[in-house]
Amino acid sequence: MLAAVALAVPLSAWGAIYPTNTWLQVGPVALMLPLAYRLLRHWTVSNASAACMTGFVLLHLFAARWSYSFVPYEAWLGEGISAVFGSDRNNFDRLVHFLFGVLAMPPMVELGARHGGLSARMALAFALMFVLAVGGLYEIFEWSLTLSLAPEDAGAYNGEQGDMFDAQKDMALAGLGAVLTVPLVRRAGWWRGIAE
Repeated sequence: MLAAVALAVPLSAWGAIYPTNTWLQVGPVALMLPLAYRLLRHWTVSNASAACMTGFVLLHLFAARWSYSFVPYEAWLGEGISAVFGSDRNNFDRLVHFLFGVLAMPPMVELGARHGGLSARMALAFALMFVLAVGGLYEIFEWSLTLSLAPEDAGAYNGEQGDMFDAQKDMALAGLGAVLTVPLVRRAGWWRGIAE
């Protein structure tokens, strides 16, 4: 899975619309690969949890190719798909925030229970707090980074697309994805490591 991510890093930057922005999104993934290898050797997780983490990172790298806001999903799925959801903006970034909540829950529950010694209930609470905290910290990081970019690059990077409540909606969608995943994680017994 780490090899798939390593291969996806240069592919994500190839032909990028905003190369500088793409490297701002892809660069941290490239830097984290050696650390992820070491951490996953020390704090093992099930194959299913590793697949959730890999799936999210691959989705992030895919979206970074178009700086999130310009993923041409309407060209692939049909014009007007955003209008079905009552929007005229590109909503791919919102989908990724929602899926972050969904895909982060299983590995965080497992890590909290397996390596943190948390009960099932506490592991679920830990995972939910992780999603909310990381979502908030990412939005703060995104805002602080855009202070140093040219206005057109900042708009392309943070993907607000004219929505002054973009950060709050992104965090809410991550939280919603996490909450909706709780019953699935409980049913699968992820804290016992049976979701192999």
